[in-house]
Amino acid sequence: MNSETISSHRNADLGLEDKAGKYLTFKMGKEEYGIEIMKVFEIIGLMEITPVPRTPKFIRGVINLRGKIIPVVDLRLKFELPRREDSERTCIIVVQIARAANYMTMGIIVDDVCEVIYISANQIEPTPSFGENVNTEFIKGVGQINQNVIMLLDIDKILTGGEVDLIEKTVN
Repeated sequence: MNSETISSHRNADLGLEDKAGKYLTFKMGKEEYGIEIMKVFEIIGLMEITPVPRTPKFIRGVINLRGKIIPVVDLRLKFELPRREDSERTCIIVVQIARAANYMTMGIIVDDVCEVIYISANQIEPTPSFGENVNTEFIKGVGQINQNVIMLLDIDKILTGGEVDLIEKTVN
């Protein structure tokens, strides 16, 4: 067996083959993250966000996007990262997340959008374990491109079912 065959067996055994694909990469602070490009509806500049009372801090509010009310989640706050002032690079990635029977459109605020890149299975490492008290279900794996480490996120699992229900009630 050559090293390419061994690598492809390793990837299949770890379930990494289905994680390969095109990712939109973005930054929050110095860290780089990626989400599947097929989940991205569009990228828009930061616009006026209407706050919604009595919602968790990570729900920044709602926006009117061409006549449709869209909830907006501040990913920095959801990930419990230090709060940061918005800049001219701050933007909203409009995504569609899977629900039981349909999809929900929402915006996620990020510090900076980088690029769309293809990440192959042999550039992806499995999600590291941080113990049973740390939820890493929303991390698909860790991409390694040159010297960069990119956390690959499963956008459908970033929010819990209860949080998505709360957001849907907020919008409706």
